Amino acid sequence: MAFAPATNATTSIAAAAAMALKPQCAGRQPISRAARCRAAAALTAEGCASTSAIAAAPVAPRRGARRTPSVAGMWRQLQGCDDWEGLLGLDGPAPALLSEVARYGELVDACYKAFDLDRASRRYLNCKYGKERMLEEVGMAGAGYEVTKYIYAAPDVMTVPTMEASTSGRGRWIGYVAASTDEMTRRLGRRDVLVSFRGTVTPAEWMANFMSSLEPARLDPCDPRPDVMVESGFLSLYTSADKTCRFGGAGSCREQLLREVSRLVDAHSSSSSKKPGEEVSVTLAGHSMGSALALLLAYDLAELGLNRAAPVTVFSFGGPRVGNAAFKARCDELGVKALRVANVHDPITKLPGILLNEATTGVLRPWRASCYTHVGVELPLDYFSARDPAAVHDLGTYIALLKKPAAAAEAGGGVVGKVLDFVGRQRAGAFQWQYAAVQMGGLVQTLGLI
Repeated sequence: MAFAPATNATTSIAAAAAMALKPQCAGRQPISRAARCRAAAALTAEGCASTSAIAAAPVAPRRGARRTPSVAGMWRQLQGCDDWEGLLGLDGPAPALLSEVARYGELVDACYKAFDLDRASRRYLNCKYGKERMLEEVGMAGAGYEVTKYIYAAPDVMTVPTMEASTSGRGRWIGYVAASTDEMTRRLGRRDVLVSFRGTVTPAEWMANFMSSLEPARLDPCDPRPDVMVESGFLSLYTSADKTCRFGGAGSCREQLLREVSRLVDAHSSSSSKKPGEEVSVTLAGHSMGSALALLLAYDLAELGLNRAAPVTVFSFGGPRVGNAAFKARCDELGVKALRVANVHDPITKLPGILLNEATTGVLRPWRASCYTHVGVELPLDYFSARDPAAVHDLGTYIALLKKPAAAAEAGGGVVGKVLDFVGRQRAGAFQWQYAAVQMGGLVQTLGLI
C-alpha cells in the first residue's frame, strides 16, 4: 500500500430544522445567501484562528519524549476547518488525521456488522441489536459513543418481485446517530454528534444506484435552486418516506436526520443553570452509497444554515460522485467540508460520470458544467490485489490501509502480502453476507452506472 501524491446560532437549530421540514414557506423569510456565507466564513475563520494559535503555542516536551498534538488541541483542523491544509503532505497524511479517519471508518463498519440479512429473522433489514448495546455487540464497547437513534431509508424504486417481494415500501436500517460520551468528549475537545451510514446492500438500494440521471435537489423549499442537481437515486433514498413505519421508521431519512441532529446540537450547545454550553461538532461518515447520503445531509444542513451552530464534516470512504458542478460550487460556497478517502483503484469512486466528469476536456468541455463532479478534498490511497479484486472497494481494506501507513515505505514483493494478511485479520470476525453483498453491489454499479 502507498499513499498517492497528494458561535452560537442566533436561533434554535431545532426550530430551523422544523421550519425546513414544513411543506409551505408562507410568512417565512429565508436567510439570504450573502448572510449565510458571511456567518459561515466568520465561524470558520474564528475556529481555525484559535486552533492555529493552539497549534503554534510552544510546548515544553518531557525529557526523552516527543510531544505530538492532541486531538483536543487541533480538532477543528482535523475536522477540516481549513480544508486539511498541512495535514495532507507529499510524504503522507499526518498520523493524527489517519487515526481519526480510521476511527470513523470503524464506526461506519459497525453498520455492516449489525445489519440483519437473514430473511427468517424478525429483524430482517433492521439492526440485530437494540441501540443501547449495538456498539458493544459488534465489538466496539470502548468506541466512546452512545447511540441515540436508528435511521431508516426507503428508496422509491421498483425491484424485481422475486428479489424483494415482501419488502416493498419498507424502510431499511441505513445507519445510526450517536453522541460522544463525556469521557470521549474530553479527549476530542468537543461533543461530537455522529451520523454513520452503511453502503449498498439490498436490491432496492442497488436499483437506486442505477438511477444515475441528475435531478434538482430542491432541499430548501424557499430557494429551490434548480441548477443544483444530484443523482436521482441517492435523492430518492434520502427523501422518500417509509410507507410502513416498521421498526421505528418515522418519515423520510431526511426528516429523521434533521430532527435528531438538530435536537442533539441544541441539547449540547445550549447553556442552562445546570451546565454551560459545549463546543459541538457534527460528523457525517459513510461508505459507498452511505457517503453519498452523508454528503447530501451535509449540504442540506448547510443550505438551511444549521452549520452555523456547529461545524459539519463529511468523512467519505469509497464514495461515488453525488451531483453536478453547480452542486459542488454551492457546497463550496456554503463551506461544506468533505474528506474523500478514495482508493485510486476503486471503480466506485469514479462513478457515476465515468466518461463525463470534472476532468472532461477538449471538445466535450462545454458540457462539463452538467457533468457529475466530486466534492471536497481527496485523501488518496493506492492498493490493488489480483487475488481479491473486490477488496479495492471493501471498507475493511480502507480501514486497514489507514492503520498501516508504514507499509508505503517498505520495499520488496512482500508488501502486498503483508497488507492482505492484515486486511484478512480485520475481516475475519466480520459477517460474510454483508461483505459479499456490498462487494457484489459494487460490481453491479461498475457495470451499470455511466
